[in-house]
Amino acid sequence: MFTAIEPHQYDKWSGILDQIYRLRKKTFHDALKWDVPVDGDHERDAYDDLGPVYLTWHNPEGTKLYGTMRLMPTTGPTLLYDVFSNTFPDAAALSAPGIWEATRTCVHPGNLKEDFPHVPTWKAFGLIMLASAECGLRSGIHTIVSNYEPPLKRVYDRAGAIGEELGRSDGYGRYPVCCGAFEVSERVVHQMREKLGVRGPVFNTPEIPQILAA
Repeated sequence: MFTAIEPHQYDKWSGILDQIYRLRKKTFHDALKWDVPVDGDHERDAYDDLGPVYLTWHNPEGTKLYGTMRLMPTTGPTLLYDVFSNTFPDAAALSAPGIWEATRTCVHPGNLKEDFPHVPTWKAFGLIMLASAECGLRSGIHTIVSNYEPPLKRVYDRAGAIGEELGRSDGYGRYPVCCGAFEVSERVVHQMREKLGVRGPVFNTPEIPQILAA
């Protein structure tokens, strides 16, 4: 199931949070070689101390993580302002209660292969994006901003997300870093479900749509 873990629920979901930080270390530090803070087997940064919402895909028992995304309001500190401000000429224009930032999106290939062998990585990534759109609709969010490398645009398009590239900049790694604003609306949710082959809601649904377990 897809769940949004809010600060007051951190203790309840401590096991999943531990898996999130471990997965992030394996993904961003070990595999992608990003310059991120690491403490043992965990990857955590200063923004994890600010009470973000962790969108997670995990099994019904809450013991096995399949994927995650970190969500933060743009009315407070964000990576967009503090690190990637060069990717958008007027980052202040993206600061509003209805605009949230998505960062550290990643999936667990091993756990997915065990329980959802027919779901490719791109689709798993898309399902997390769909869950974030459904979550956003319930929370008064109309836009999600995210920084990403250009090759990821193919995944967004394939998953049916509706986004606009607002700018990009070199100097962060082997690829330019883009800043994208993604619409959160009923039409986006409908389009993403169509593209991903999902028949109903995934966010906070105890049993995910049957198509994923086929």
